[in-house]
Amino acid sequence: MKFKILVALVFVNLMQAQKFYFPKTAATDSVILDKQIPELALKVITEYQSPKNKPKYTLTFLDNLFRLQLAAKDYKNSIVSITDYRKEYADHNMAGNKHLAHEIYSMAKLVEKDEKIPFPDALQRAFTTRYESLPETLTAKVGPTLDIDSDVKDHKKTLKASLDKQKDKDSIDYASALALCKNYVNYKTYSSIKPQIMQLFKVKEQEKFIIETQILTLKKGTKLTITIVRKKENTSPLPVILTNNIYAGEFVDAGMGKRAAVYNYVGAVVNTRGKRDSNDPNNPFEDEAQDLYEVIDWVSKQPWSNGKVGMIGGSYLGFSQWAAAKKLHPALKTIVPQVSVGIGIDYPSQNNVFKGYMLQWIHYVTNNKLTDEASFNNDTKWDSINTAWYKSGRSFRALDSLSGKPNKIFQRWLDHPGYDKYWQNMVPYKKDFAKINIPVLTTTGYYDADQIGALYYYKEHRKYNKNPNHYLVIGPYDHAAAQSYGYNYVYVYGYGNLLIDPVARISIDKLAFSWFDYILKDGKKPELLKDKVNFQIMNSNTWKHVPTLDKMHTSSLKFYLQDRKNDSSVFEKPGTEQFTKQTVDFKDRNPKYLYHRVSKQDSIYVTNSVYFESEILDKDIIVSGNLSGVFNVSINKKDFDPKTSLYQVQPDGKIFLLSTHLTRASYAKNNSKRHLLKPGKKEQIPIKNSFFMSKKIEKGSKLVLLVGVNKNKNWQVNYGTGKNVSDETVKDAGEPLEIKWYNDSYVEIPVYKD
Repeated sequence: MKFKILVALVFVNLMQAQKFYFPKTAATDSVILDKQIPELALKVITEYQSPKNKPKYTLTFLDNLFRLQLAAKDYKNSIVSITDYRKEYADHNMAGNKHLAHEIYSMAKLVEKDEKIPFPDALQRAFTTRYESLPETLTAKVGPTLDIDSDVKDHKKTLKASLDKQKDKDSIDYASALALCKNYVNYKTYSSIKPQIMQLFKVKEQEKFIIETQILTLKKGTKLTITIVRKKENTSPLPVILTNNIYAGEFVDAGMGKRAAVYNYVGAVVNTRGKRDSNDPNNPFEDEAQDLYEVIDWVSKQPWSNGKVGMIGGSYLGFSQWAAAKKLHPALKTIVPQVSVGIGIDYPSQNNVFKGYMLQWIHYVTNNKLTDEASFNNDTKWDSINTAWYKSGRSFRALDSLSGKPNKIFQRWLDHPGYDKYWQNMVPYKKDFAKINIPVLTTTGYYDADQIGALYYYKEHRKYNKNPNHYLVIGPYDHAAAQSYGYNYVYVYGYGNLLIDPVARISIDKLAFSWFDYILKDGKKPELLKDKVNFQIMNSNTWKHVPTLDKMHTSSLKFYLQDRKNDSSVFEKPGTEQFTKQTVDFKDRNPKYLYHRVSKQDSIYVTNSVYFESEILDKDIIVSGNLSGVFNVSINKKDFDPKTSLYQVQPDGKIFLLSTHLTRASYAKNNSKRHLLKPGKKEQIPIKNSFFMSKKIEKGSKLVLLVGVNKNKNWQVNYGTGKNVSDETVKDAGEPLEIKWYNDSYVEIPVYKD
């Protein structure tokens, strides 16, 4: 034991001793800083590549490495590392614009040195060379790629913060040196190339595209900004691909339009009310169903349009397509809603539980006529706001006041805790879906935060329309990948970056425009769409194709909430009624963070949860679909927010999150009408709208089920009084919540077998 402690102390001392010379004058003198950074970067690179410091994930390693090489003025190798990053990031060439600004800067520095010409001339040559080497489909992304994260003031501020830490110090530790080199490179790159590179880009853009931005005035006087993008070579009328964009910006809107134009369509991007040149009130989600009918009518009648309109876009832009379909215009021939927000379904509340993130997002899209990137990306600010609210015990309604800016939209949303007419009026509702007879292609992912919303529209369309021409593609994608180009990796909570199966590494962008060719130009149906539901089974390298969502599984396992005493199986219904008791004190705002060790390799966070573990599986199974089932519970209050997580403990002992579910018990049976629980009475809470997953689970694995209560700073806290949860405070907490989880409760796990 003493030996282990001694070794640990030696290791800590070595880490603390890992410092580099860095004169304090470099923190205040830019000339000295420019001289010292390359020398520092070379030392950091040596340490960075050593086994003790090398990051676990290849993408992280390469991302840091190319920046260190840039700092060291090793421009040739920085370009190699950027190229390697792209190959690792995505199999297909759609990743070709990642880190484009840093690559062009490195190319320009090489040209400047080799040909001994001024940097502006070298930059022009480097940009032209790189731009003209890009696949045409990628040129649509160049503007946003070069402009995003490139605010020179922000990079200067970040660099200054790193240098301020070095004042009056003549040495710098390894972690600080790595951060300083990266911050220096980001500032140096963007301050050196902007605004020249954006001017060069505009010249290239104008050579190939006609981009027109104008004000569109609707019948009642509403004014919207619309951007039209066409290839100069396309002189005949074409189908129009329309996007409704709340994330307004010159390069963003033009990029979305070019996304369609490079595939030989007319790209039309209309901004929502209050964005860019519109002075109308900006009330997110409320006006699309009304405005888009007139927008579609206008674009369909323009001389560059052949009268056929399709729509595309993800998240809010996916929601917009369903809003447009509520009152279907004859010219709208197809929609491709990607990772669609299910307004009132999964955002701003998930299964009737409001998210703190909603306020951060409202500020993002309403603080100005574009987007407030500085506020939105300030995670430290929003984490401190959420933490302050949580610790204060104030009502959820007070969150906007605590942020320093009361917000009418935030308050209005909280006035509608159920799925009432306010939300129903924004998108098709029930029988409205029966009238949607145009072809639809929905894409989402197992790790898409809006998967519940995307699948809500799919299920409702199938429910109310007898024979919808609606295709679904779902695979191991997150919110970004399922609406853009697709990546090789997906981040899995509790696991890290997961390399997805080769067959799943597809370009969603290419799939979408192949669909448009199929519907709008009488082309060939995309090969992937062999049936209405197309899903990828993770860890099997296969796609499966079935007619309906419920065919994603062929059987199921009922996982009962019981301890495995006497080697009993959690997959068998218990013979006698028992319960597991759980107590949650809502007054306690400083809970201990509890973990359950599942193996030598891993542990699961179990605060506010009860833990159940299965026996070791004696054969491979494929979990495919979403969790269902019933919780039989009794509580001492009128309401609570149950949460559920299903994990795989792999044969190597590492955990893998399979699915989650969160709901408000009082809305679990009917999301439109609240039914409070009776204290002390055993009641049933159905499990609906959990996250879909399809994955092969290896023999030798175990399944772990956590059930518990949602209680954290990122969501509403339900104190169980029966009042509007948004109005409850810690004063309403009363006695701790006591839950009896009866052992005839079960979570039904869907299983697929060929």
